Amino acid sequence: MKNKKPELVTTAATLEEVERVFEAGADAVTLGHERYALRQPGHFELEQIKEAQQIARKHGGRVYAVMNALMHHDEVGELAGYLEQLAPHVDAVVFGDPSVLMTARQVAPELPLHWNTETTSTNYRTVNFWAGKGASRAILARELSLEAVLEVKRNTRIEIQVQVHGMTCIFHSKRELVSNYVRHQGKDPEQEIRAAQRRMFLKEDNREDQRYPIFEDRHGTHIMSAEDICMLEHLSSFITGGIDALKIEGILKPLEYIQTVVSIYRKAIDRLAENPHADIDSGWLDELKSIQDPARPLGTGFYFKQQIY
Repeated sequence: MKNKKPELVTTAATLEEVERVFEAGADAVTLGHERYALRQPGHFELEQIKEAQQIARKHGGRVYAVMNALMHHDEVGELAGYLEQLAPHVDAVVFGDPSVLMTARQVAPELPLHWNTETTSTNYRTVNFWAGKGASRAILARELSLEAVLEVKRNTRIEIQVQVHGMTCIFHSKRELVSNYVRHQGKDPEQEIRAAQRRMFLKEDNREDQRYPIFEDRHGTHIMSAEDICMLEHLSSFITGGIDALKIEGILKPLEYIQTVVSIYRKAIDRLAENPHADIDSGWLDELKSIQDPARPLGTGFYFKQQIY
């Protein structure tokens, strides 16, 4: 018996990446404007989002606009106008701040909304609360176990999305910690950060082998995980459990890496949707390991760990 095939979602930093990830097998891409989107690999003006939609339509894919930043008064005042212009050119908006939902319901009531606050999307009652407010999909916290993810799915009435590959954020500060440090050195932050974005990391004294990448955008400083999630070998659990969307996070990764990862997960999802008991090709995992940064181990995140909130 065939299982429902989950949507394969990934990030895109440029229009070229949009084209290439769809060619590799993605079903949907997430992208956004830096004013409203938190922790995105690239910045898309409205005209570029329109172009991204055209690319997606050519491949039968979808575009999700990320608007997951915490909104302040100046941004809230602009939301209605921006959402009115944005709505015809995207398939959904990813939001965290209720102001986005409230504004969308007023100016673009047919626009699907994907709720994503990560740190509080940890139980099915909260998911159902946002479903009642109009969310059509919930993007679950990365700290949930696999068992907890499946329990949420069994007890909710909207779509559920989880991350299956890539790094995760473990700390966020609204402060521009990196820029302030660079200014203290008498250097230009914009130039220095752009040149070093993929080479900045923190280390702990007692864990010299672990590196925590640092990512900074207009919303502050983000410290990322020392490992990349890789759930390729466990995809069948998500598929048989009815999970609706699987996300590959491409932040701080080169395009060639993202393309390869998407293509491998595409093949695995297609095979397991036909037969959930099929084996994952060992060559796929070997290929993932061959392109992985040796300083970043592949792991399973919190999916098989007990987490206490």
